[in-house]
This record gives sequence, C-alpha cells and structure tokens, in this order.
Amino acid sequence: MKVVLLALICYLIGCINPAYIIGKIKGFDIRSKGSMNAGASNVVINVGKRAGVATALFDIFKAFFCVKMSGVLLGDMPTAVVFCSVCCVLGHIFPFYLKFKGGKGFASLGGLVLGFNFKVFFLMLACAILLVLAIDYLCIITTLTCVSFPVIYGTTTGDYIGGLILLGLGLIIISKHIPNFKRIKLGTEARFSGMWHRDEEEERIRQNLAKQGEKELNIYKNE
Repeated sequence: MKVVLLALICYLIGCINPAYIIGKIKGFDIRSKGSMNAGASNVVINVGKRAGVATALFDIFKAFFCVKMSGVLLGDMPTAVVFCSVCCVLGHIFPFYLKFKGGKGFASLGGLVLGFNFKVFFLMLACAILLVLAIDYLCIITTLTCVSFPVIYGTTTGDYIGGLILLGLGLIIISKHIPNFKRIKLGTEARFSGMWHRDEEEERIRQNLAKQGEKELNIYKNE
C-alpha cells in the first residue's frame, strides 16, 4: 500500500504541466499549436525561449523530486523507487485532466537520470550537446537516451528489473517521437539550430511542406 500510494502521489506531481498552464495564461491550448505537444520545446515555439527553459527546468525538477522522495521513503526497495519515479513521468505524458494527452516526457526523463546518478546525468548531457550540434535534431538524442540510460542503470546498480521498467518508459517516450522522425524524413522537422534562426527555419519548413503538397497533387493526377 505504501508503494501504491507513493506511486499515485508521483503520478499526480507529474501531472502538473507548466507548458499547459503557460499556454492557458497566454489564452490558448498549447496542444493546439506548433508541434501540438504540451512540453518545453513547444513553449519555445509558441511563447519564447525563457518560458521554454522555465518549463524544461520545472519538468526536470518534478521528476528529480520524485526520485529523491521515493528514495527516502523506499530506500531499501530500489525497484519500487524506480517504479514510483517512473509514475511521475507517466503523469507528465498521460495527465488525467488533459484526457491523457500531455508532453513527450524527455525533460522529465532527464530529471530521473539526475535523481538517480548526477554524474551520469552530466556525462549524458555533455554527449547530448555534442550530438545535437552534429545531428541538429533533438528527437534522435531522445532515442539514444531512452535506450542507453536503462542499460547504464541496470548494469551499475544490479537492479535489472528497475532497468526493464526504465526501458519500458523509454519505449513509450520513443513512440511519442515517431511523428518527429516522419517529419525529419519529409524535411519538415524543426532543427535545433532553428532556435537561433527562427525566420529562416520557418521558411525552410514552409518550402518543404509546399514540395510535399506538390508531390501529393502529382500522385493524385497520375492516379
């Protein structure tokens, strides 16, 4: 009962979605604009960098807090700590009051990594920065993190069941990024560098969307 109650508390903490709240303050539903996602990246697109950074920090901290709280209350049960902490991220992805349509969970996953092992967090952050500068797409970094951290956690702690739980969460987060990979293929996914060249990036995306429209029209004519 203690684990179940703590898991529920962590889920409810995860349901606190700053992206949705900021959107409502601005007078719109964040899920109806941009990438249609209640997360930090979409706040950057629709509100600005400062609001996006604040959103990301909040999403990281709430997961970090749940890891530490679970660790204090369930210190002798590492698998249960992982389970309760993961419930926080699930709350972010599937908030009950938003009809289970929340964010994609990457920032909150970062909070889990930070809570479990800050050295691994900063190492993975450094690698992520280098990779995103080379690749220019955040969703690829998300996939690598979702796969690598469960392996690192399981092998370093010996808690392989906890590692499998984290891997399950990682697969959910990856599935939420499938549309991003489709947009990369079409050339309509926003690049990381576009944050500093917004007008140019928007124009590039518009041109690629127009090309896709022309292709679909030609296919229709040929049929």
